[in-house]
Amino acid sequence: MSTPPLSIPTLSIPTLSIVVPTVGASPLLLPCLEALRRDGGEALEILVVDQAPEPLALPSELAVRHLRPGSNLGFTGGVNHGLEAAAGELVGTVNDDLVVQPGWCRGLARALEQDPAAGAAQGVVLRWDDAKRVDGAGLAFNRWGQAVQLGHGQRPEDVLSGGTPRRIFGASATAVLFRRQALEAVAGEDGVFDRRLGSYYEDVDLACRLRAAGFHALLVPGALARHKGSATGGADRLELVYRNRYAVLARVLGRSFWLHLPRFVLRDGLDLLRFVLRGQEAKAGALLVGVGRAVRLVPEFLHRGPAQLPPGELLGRWHEGPSQDAAS
Repeated sequence: MSTPPLSIPTLSIPTLSIVVPTVGASPLLLPCLEALRRDGGEALEILVVDQAPEPLALPSELAVRHLRPGSNLGFTGGVNHGLEAAAGELVGTVNDDLVVQPGWCRGLARALEQDPAAGAAQGVVLRWDDAKRVDGAGLAFNRWGQAVQLGHGQRPEDVLSGGTPRRIFGASATAVLFRRQALEAVAGEDGVFDRRLGSYYEDVDLACRLRAAGFHALLVPGALARHKGSATGGADRLELVYRNRYAVLARVLGRSFWLHLPRFVLRDGLDLLRFVLRGQEAKAGALLVGVGRAVRLVPEFLHRGPAQLPPGELLGRWHEGPSQDAAS
């Protein structure tokens, strides 16, 4: 926590590193990289973790570090691979379907420099198809134990009110900057992002571990980005959402997980009923498969110790106003 203020122009190694994992399918990959280079300048280290079947052709003028892990490690594995290779004291992740707006890099870096107790910072992510609506402005849990994207669907001016950084429960890996010291403090045998989770809830899990270690997250209203996101929301995604949710809650709640489990199961039951009534058989099946897989995964995360975070703080305290839950 005693790390001195960082100065991007004077360090001999890149102070700021951004990891962009990709499988080569996003049409926004090049705009994503171009926006990062424009915003961060020559001092920014950009690491592209290329998990496409064949090496991607990346323009030399972007001056990126092109990493080929040799196989598709998934989101968590790809990001961990990039983080291990990154040189910056501030390290971030950006999805390959997101384009940062001018001032994103400096805004997040400045917020972390001015708040040594902050482990992560994110800006306001706007929807790609409607910049007048927010895609996400931080992570939190609702009272049902579901992870939500704060501010989802709100107008940017509602989220941007005040204009100064403020604390949030956690930062989304969609576009985030971390203090390396904080990541090193919480990294485990399965990496900074727990490789067992694969995709979905991996950033929620990291947010919980950072808070348990004494770090907080910041929302920086002036750091904007546009996110296209997935348009499919397919069965595979829902299976992982419902599976990983229970694993993360088991880790953070410890032995009190059993006390709150009926509430979590009740919410999933309501989701299942909603899917069935709407004729969404594929989603209903994905929910059942995900919960079934959670039964096998939870024992790896569950512990008999006390909750890492007070349940009263975890479930619903940070959830204010509109949001998007995992099953939407």
